[in-house]
Amino acid sequence: MPRDVERRRRLHRTDWMALLSGALFVVLGILVVTRAITDPLVLVGVMVLGLAFAGLVAIVARVVRGK
Repeated sequence: MPRDVERRRRLHRTDWMALLSGALFVVLGILVVTRAITDPLVLVGVMVLGLAFAGLVAIVARVVRGK
């Protein structure tokens, strides 16, 4: 039995840390599989810098949101 009650929709807030971290790992995986990055030290450096950037974006997004 369908309800005719109007409810306000709650929007899902974007989790920027998860989104950017996932994109980073997909890109790094592609680079490793295609052998574009062969040096493990470069891989770790790019990973750390990418995660730091994702964390910074997540912090800024949370401050802008006010939560």
